[in-house]
Amino acid sequence: MKSLFLLLCAGVASACLSGCTVLAIADAAGSAVVYGVKTTVNVLDAVTPDIVNKKKD
Repeated sequence: MKSLFLLLCAGVASACLSGCTVLAIADAAGSAVVYGVKTTVNVLDAVTPDIVNKKKD
């Protein structure tokens, strides 16, 4: 009975840890995409400021 309980606890712990790992990887990938888009916009703004920031007359 005790070994069954330990096996069950180990299974639950590994499922929770793997879930946290998936969330951490997804968070890192999302952050990379956001910063990549921000960098692209900043580079385009620096190269072509008149297209991105149209002047109002």
